[in-house]
Amino acid sequence: MDYKRIVQGILDIGEEMLVCGAENFRLEDSLYRMCKSYGFVQYDVFVIPSNLQITIETPEGEIITQIRHIESTDVNFDRLDYLNNLCRYVCKNKPDAQEIQQKLQEVRERPGQRWFTPYLAAVMGGTGFAVFFGSDFADALVAVIVSLMIVVVGGWLGKREGNVLIYNLILSFLSEMIIILCVRMGLGSHPERIMIGIVMLLISGLGTTNGIRDILQRDFISGFLNIMNSLLGAAGIAFGTALAMFLLDGVMAEGFIINHDVPIQLISCTIACTGFAFWFKIRGRQVMYSGIGAFFTWAIYLIVYEIRPSNFLATMLAAVFVAAYAFVMSRINKAPSTIFLTASVFPLIPGPNLYYMMYGCVSQDISMAFGETVVLFATCLAIGFGFIIVDVASRSIMHALKREYHIGKNS
Repeated sequence: MDYKRIVQGILDIGEEMLVCGAENFRLEDSLYRMCKSYGFVQYDVFVIPSNLQITIETPEGEIITQIRHIESTDVNFDRLDYLNNLCRYVCKNKPDAQEIQQKLQEVRERPGQRWFTPYLAAVMGGTGFAVFFGSDFADALVAVIVSLMIVVVGGWLGKREGNVLIYNLILSFLSEMIIILCVRMGLGSHPERIMIGIVMLLISGLGTTNGIRDILQRDFISGFLNIMNSLLGAAGIAFGTALAMFLLDGVMAEGFIINHDVPIQLISCTIACTGFAFWFKIRGRQVMYSGIGAFFTWAIYLIVYEIRPSNFLATMLAAVFVAAYAFVMSRINKAPSTIFLTASVFPLIPGPNLYYMMYGCVSQDISMAFGETVVLFATCLAIGFGFIIVDVASRSIMHALKREYHIGKNS
């Protein structure tokens, strides 16, 4: 075999998976499995959000090293699902380099979403969370308008601006301007609640959560990169929002509340997370599974919080459920657990806290910034602990069943 081309093909698959939203440690596992299947004497894999590296030793003793730099990502869980299937195919059949490229091209050429799907996803996600965070009917109408604007302007801007700070700054500035002007014209009455719902489309609270989880698993570089990317995105939102408030004179942060009606909470977060499933380009029945997962995740949070009013405990136990749910659904559907985990966990993501932490910094409200920082990291830590509890339990179960779970260079 042409081992240089084989390694190139494995890296091509890995690069596509990372761009599509694969978690670092799961991608590393996939790369190790593919290297192992070809019978390399030794293989080392290094994965961070911006870089892939593979070094292998062939049966003939040749040392091959290849590196990839990842400039940008665009979450596409439908493609990730098919790339995961391609990894399975490679491990089972050990195709040559030409066949790898042929199969990879077939995945790349899968038809995209229908033209209206991003608009539907944005409206469901942004408006759903606006209602979840206490918006009324008139506020929801404003959220619909702003969500549609984000799709139109964001689609145009995303092709021209790769810096998440600038990207979020522009979109949050336009969003806040529209919201404030609508409220002043009598359409809507809670601008901050609308904005908090809308910025869930922009904010990467999930990146902070994944970052803390990576750090707890001793993947320090990936962890800090994820956290810093989230903070950079949040800073862009805070700057853009603050600029709009400054230009329109005297508008202040009013805070948000979660809707007092529990059925509305459950319905709105389910609709929002189903929208996020579309937003992440999930397809088929996996969209429904994401909505179901979100419903039960938040229901468990509410039940635990009612029994013992601790945000940390309720968040951790809800995170345990969603991680276990994703693990089971990934086995049933033979798909990456990331697909079921990401959209379902969104009710727990502390996006508002990340937003208000940066807003407190921008507005020089040290008390707000400090208080929100504590809540933010406590919530992310609880989610990270919940994920790790399930990961440890899953490894133990798979080990007892004598089945591989995660592998590495020594497996």
